[in-house]
Amino acid sequence: MSSTAADAAPLSMRQVLLCGALIVTLSMGIRHGFGFWLQPIITERGWTRESFSFAMAVQNLSWGLAGPLAGMLADRFGAWKTLMGGSLLYAAGLALMALASTPLAFTLSTGVLIGIAQSGTTYAVIYGVLGRSVSPDKRSWAFGVAAAAGSFGQFVMIPLETWLIAHLGWQPALYLLAGAALLMLPLALGLRERQVLPQGGHQQSIGQALREALGYRSFQLLMLGYFVCGFQVVFIGVHLPSYLKDHGLGLEVSTGALMLIGLFNIFGTFTAGSLGQRIPKRYLLAGIYGLRSVAIVAFLAAPLTPVSVYLFAAVMGFLWLSTVPPTNAVVAQIFGARHLSMLGGFVFLSHQIGSFLGVWLGGKLYDASGSYDIVWGLAIALGVMALLANLPVREGPIQRLEARAA
Repeated sequence: MSSTAADAAPLSMRQVLLCGALIVTLSMGIRHGFGFWLQPIITERGWTRESFSFAMAVQNLSWGLAGPLAGMLADRFGAWKTLMGGSLLYAAGLALMALASTPLAFTLSTGVLIGIAQSGTTYAVIYGVLGRSVSPDKRSWAFGVAAAAGSFGQFVMIPLETWLIAHLGWQPALYLLAGAALLMLPLALGLRERQVLPQGGHQQSIGQALREALGYRSFQLLMLGYFVCGFQVVFIGVHLPSYLKDHGLGLEVSTGALMLIGLFNIFGTFTAGSLGQRIPKRYLLAGIYGLRSVAIVAFLAAPLTPVSVYLFAAVMGFLWLSTVPPTNAVVAQIFGARHLSMLGGFVFLSHQIGSFLGVWLGGKLYDASGSYDIVWGLAIALGVMALLANLPVREGPIQRLEARAA
């Protein structure tokens, strides 16, 4: 009988949080700065803004499409193996991103390869180990800590990446980041779960768990909300530097804004994880999406100055990835932790479809209309939709036929 990650003895919470947080710090920290490569790459290569945006969109879509498979592999064979494979792909993708001389090659390396790598080195895989190693009463908090680590990576890596581009050039900067991605290899060993014999009780195959989740209305509503999350944050993360430059604000303003998003995201994700232990998570999620729309409306209505940019970045940063801990905690609360990496991967697939549309439409509609106004409007409307979608979510454990018959 083959062993599975789902039949694993829990690791030390401290060990899982430390190794998982460092992996997410590196993986998310590297990708949060990709927007700063837009201007130097399209200038040197002679490409359009849409060419770069399309590759970033494909990256988000590839990340999402590969997420369920990465989650299945992590649940079946062990998260540490999936993380090590993702680390190697990440390094290869960054190196090839520097070498790509055509839009197609750039899309295959930056879009497809790095996207697949991110699916195996970020939240869905890490949360699967956390879900199996942390008691349910601390799960939302632990998810918040891991999400905060990704935010810390953004805060640390963004100024580093802009410094590397300015002082070494955009290609050497990518080679150095490729080396940094390999640091996830030894960290993955800290998430090697010890296998034990399967316990009695309700046992589900991957197919059964997937059919159950996809047919459950609350899971569908969570996926809809996550779609909106992806659209908003990736559009802003990739296109905000160019939006500010178009309006006459310098690189230091956009760098400061993305740093503030990363800094306040640390507090936002941790706060969301902690609040998720105390109040219904559906109300927390609805509030986050609603406040995002309010923040965007206020940002667009106010005069555009460095101060208004920094205020917007601080507010959006607090709300940035604060959806991640409560969303994943609800999934674990409804379905349990056995297939959490896979189910988290499917929820994240919805997030990445939204990310694809957000980043691609940002470039596509900008090239067509000369502004980002239409996409800003879409981001506002979608936030209201996500608010309404999360309110009817049922957070209690799903009632299975076997449980009712017992």
